Amino acid sequence: MGRVAGVRIGLHWSVLGIVVLVAAGLAGYQLPLAFPGHSALGYALAGLVAAVLLVGSVLAHELAHAIVARRNGVVVEGITLWLLGGIARLRDEARSPGADLRISIVGPAISAVAGAAFGVLAWGAARVGAGGLVVGVLTYLAVLNLVLAVFNLVPAAPLDGGRVLRAALWRWRGDRFEAAAWSARAGLGLGGLLVAAGFAQSILQGPEGMWWILLGLFIASIALAEERQARAGMALSGVRMRDVMSHPVETVDGRSTTGEFLDRRPAHASFPVVRADGGVDGLVFLRRIYSLTARGQAPATLRDAACPMDRVPTAAPDEPLAAVLPRLSESSDGHVLVFDDGRLVGIVAPSDIDRAVAARGVHVILPALVEREASRQAPPPNWWYPGRPR
Repeated sequence: MGRVAGVRIGLHWSVLGIVVLVAAGLAGYQLPLAFPGHSALGYALAGLVAAVLLVGSVLAHELAHAIVARRNGVVVEGITLWLLGGIARLRDEARSPGADLRISIVGPAISAVAGAAFGVLAWGAARVGAGGLVVGVLTYLAVLNLVLAVFNLVPAAPLDGGRVLRAALWRWRGDRFEAAAWSARAGLGLGGLLVAAGFAQSILQGPEGMWWILLGLFIASIALAEERQARAGMALSGVRMRDVMSHPVETVDGRSTTGEFLDRRPAHASFPVVRADGGVDGLVFLRRIYSLTARGQAPATLRDAACPMDRVPTAAPDEPLAAVLPRLSESSDGHVLVFDDGRLVGIVAPSDIDRAVAARGVHVILPALVEREASRQAPPPNWWYPGRPR
């Protein structure tokens, strides 16, 4: 859908589920019951407007997270709106407890402000004699935004309240990964409670409980992945990037053609693409070039085929490996380029990380895999949206 404040915004098709459920519920049941005497068209329009404004409220909530994250030095890949709300996809992690707290708390704060604003508008509409449907829609939006703010403050990951809990424990104990583990365990507990409550409601009241079951399973799945990642981070304490990187790094000239590159029968899976002045333009993957060549779509030069540097994670030699893991992404196939004072000194592949963690007997859930856990319910990372080139 374009960008807002520099943040890419996209809609997954399941957003239609929110619109249909809210619009149908309001138009077919709640509004006729509370404000009888209006036409079917009036109820339908009121329900549709309420649904669209609700999606806009969720977007404002996630956009607040993204903007504050960027101001605190965290790379934001974009925002996805989908069936259960929205996801602000952050490529990096906050560098301090204070930044973590600011990024986490701003979303519920915006929802609370939106709820108060809709409440004031509803009060004003009632005072000037606006129609009952107008007052009803504004009241509905005020209540839902306040519920969204309160629910998100529950201290359990991956809710915003879980991030607030993580920031507080991080500040108190000085260990980010221990704090993240406790927040994730709280998320597992919350997910289990929601699933149990959903089953109970389904048995006693009907199928409405399935919504809580779906939400509980989503929260529990993400919390489990985050808890595993936090435990791996604790186990990897003391491991630096220089301990796992491969060096010296074999590079390729970005002006070379893909045909010349393949004729040399490269021995590695990935190569940094360099310019004549020694600067790095990106990272090229042998597997991707083979795939594009087989389809007759191989770009002319390696520079054209490379994953650009703004999508390739980077690190310094003395950075802890555990601190760099959140930067990994599927776009770079889990590779990290290591720079020392602007000079490329090493490359870290997923196999290097695997060896490091295997030596410590832990199982790492890389951020790309955490996102894949979420994508069982959420849209995939490379979803298409109107206006994006196919």
